Amino acid sequence: MKVISTQNAPAAIGPYSQAIVTGNLLFTSGQIAIDPATGSVVQGGITEQTEQIMKNLGEILKAAGAGFDNAVKTTCFLAEMADFAAFNEVYGRYFTSKPARSCVAVKDLPKGVLAEVEVIATINCCE
Repeated sequence: MKVISTQNAPAAIGPYSQAIVTGNLLFTSGQIAIDPATGSVVQGGITEQTEQIMKNLGEILKAAGAGFDNAVKTTCFLAEMADFAAFNEVYGRYFTSKPARSCVAVKDLPKGVLAEVEVIATINCCE
């Protein structure tokens, strides 16, 4: 098992890592809309927050030697299901390979953010 860590994504805000690699699978922790440069939640609505989440995930995937096309499964958490369409618009620009996905509305998310996304991806493998 290998811990993945990059300064280009927010540091963990609890007792966990940004991601773990085991075998040829990468498991990211849920990413929220924190700007790693400031440590603050980005301002704006679901579109701006989802963009930051994707940037954070992209940096973690990159640190593990993967990219969005390596994703096989995502789990998405929304504070409001009314944000589903706007979230999907941004999400779809990044996950063009259309991995399997679950997307649910939850009561609360850390720091009052509007969304959180975690990814399972393959690394160093062939189809």
